[in-house]
Amino acid sequence: MSEIAVLIVGDNPLARMGLASLLAGQPGLMIAGMAAGGDGLSADIDLYQPDVMVWDMGWSAPERLADARESGVPVVALLADPAQAADARAAGVRGFLPGDTDADTLAAAIAATASGLVVIAPGLLDALLPSGDPAAEPPVEALTARERDVLQLLAEGLPNKAIARRLGITDHTVKFHVNAIMGKLNAQSRTDAVVKATRLGLIIL
Repeated sequence: MSEIAVLIVGDNPLARMGLASLLAGQPGLMIAGMAAGGDGLSADIDLYQPDVMVWDMGWSAPERLADARESGVPVVALLADPAQAADARAAGVRGFLPGDTDADTLAAAIAATASGLVVIAPGLLDALLPSGDPAAEPPVEALTARERDVLQLLAEGLPNKAIARRLGITDHTVKFHVNAIMGKLNAQSRTDAVVKATRLGLIIL
């Protein structure tokens, strides 16, 4: 079995070096490179061809994950605060761990995420699973089966073109469904729609 190529991402160069040292020597892993996670991330992804990205979130806004989401490379996020978890999930993150995770746990999470699994540290479950919050408003109109399909793929972080390929429909049809979903959920953005749908238990991550 080939090694899992890992790209370490984070604003702080010391944090990146620390993660590289933490993972050095872990069986089955290879540090492909390190990146700051700014505007040049797409080029870094093309250069290093990672199987998984480990992202030290620090206090970065989840919008910084946009390039990672578009690339389709799964992300394991190291969170500075559990409050970041919901936004990170909506941005397509597949692994959720606290920033002080030990090497063995991180390596296991990387391997699981590379295999297509979702990894959630126990301490982050409350921040990620639907809480049944009575403040969550139900959709003004029930979602159709196709809209639920689109919503589930949105939650996985797929862009419109990838959703269209997965469902065998056109980009235009995907946009139509996304607009309908946002309208029914009274959502201001795709991310907002995913967050609201998760709180309502309409999708499973």
